[in-house]
Amino acid sequence: MTDVLIAVALLLAAGAATAAVLNRDPVRQALVLSFLGLTLALLFTFLQAPDVALSQLAVGSAVTPLMILLTVRKVRRRPGSGDGVDETAGRER
Repeated sequence: MTDVLIAVALLLAAGAATAAVLNRDPVRQALVLSFLGLTLALLFTFLQAPDVALSQLAVGSAVTPLMILLTVRKVRRRPGSGDGVDETAGRER
């Protein structure tokens, strides 16, 4: 029974990793990366490594995607933000 669960978790992790690589939008990549972290935490639980599973759950599915989302939000500039950068040309006004 555990072999079947491990195989399913491995397939889910492989699918999530492939989806993260093939996605072009950073926000969607962060969401898929969070799902990948959850599946890896599940896999580690099935492999009887609860300490690694908890670390993966905290870092892989929560902290890293959150940092990616915050970075994307900071990098994307909104029009009319008053920062002195022309959005269309990418040069100073």
